[in-house]
Amino acid sequence: MVINDRIRIDIDGAMAQVTLIRPEKHNGMDFPMLKAMIKAQKKIRGMKSIRGVLLQGDGPSFCSGLDFKSVMSKPVSAMAGYSQLWWPFRNDFQTWSMGWRDIPVPVIALIHGNCFGAGMQLALGADIRLCRPDAKLSLMEAKWGLVPDMGGVALMRELIPIDVAKELTLSGRIISGEEAHQVGLVTRVVDDPLVSALLFIEEILTRSPDAVAAGKSLLQQAWREQDDPALRAERIWQRRIMGMKNQRLAVKKQQDDSVAFEDRRI
Repeated sequence: MVINDRIRIDIDGAMAQVTLIRPEKHNGMDFPMLKAMIKAQKKIRGMKSIRGVLLQGDGPSFCSGLDFKSVMSKPVSAMAGYSQLWWPFRNDFQTWSMGWRDIPVPVIALIHGNCFGAGMQLALGADIRLCRPDAKLSLMEAKWGLVPDMGGVALMRELIPIDVAKELTLSGRIISGEEAHQVGLVTRVVDDPLVSALLFIEEILTRSPDAVAAGKSLLQQAWREQDDPALRAERIWQRRIMGMKNQRLAVKKQQDDSVAFEDRRI
C-alpha cells in the first residue's frame, strides 16, 4: 500500500511495516513525506488486526532529517508550515513523531545509517528503538539555528537526563549507535534490527491485545506524573481490561501453560 512516493505500508499478517521511500535523499523529510506519514498513522489506527508496527527507512539511512532545500523551494507551503507554530495544539510537524503514540500497539523504529533532526524525533516517537552500532544520530537543529520542535523535547524527557539532552541539543553533535544506547536514546544496539524486531513482535502476539494497548497507554500517561495521578492511572486502566474477554483468555493460557509445566516435571 503506497501512500505516495514517500511512504509505503506493507501488511504481513498482524504486522505493519511503514517504510520511508526516498532513498536517493537518505529519506530526507519534505512536505509530501510529512503529509504521507500522518496519513499512514491514520490508516494504521483503523486496522484493528494490527498487533505491531515496524518503522524503517529504505536505502542507506533511516531518515537524514528535514530536506531544507526542498522545503524552502516551496515558499507558500513553508509559510503555511511556519504558521503552525501559532497553533494552540499539536501541529503536523509534532504529529510526525507524536502520532505514533496514539496507535495502541508497539511501534518499533529500526535505525540504520543517518538518523538526524526530524529523523531522530521520528525515532523517538516509536515505543522501542533498535539501532545498528554504526548508525549516526543527531538532534541537528542547532546547526541550522533552530531547536527541536517535532516532539523531540517531550519525548526526550522520558529517556535521558536534562544535562544530556542539553549537551546533545545545544551542540547538535553526531553520536554513534553505541553512544546513543549508552546515554539512553535507543533501546538496544543490534547488528540486525529487523530480526530483533520480528522476535519481539512474535512474543507480543502471545499476549492479550487489550493488555498491550492498555500497558502502552498507562505508561505514557503515568510515567512523568506524581505518585497519586500515576497510581490513579494504574487503577483506571486495570479496570478497563480486567474481566474482559482477552484478559480471561490470557488467564486460561497461563493456566494451561502451568498444567503443561507440571506434567513435564512429573
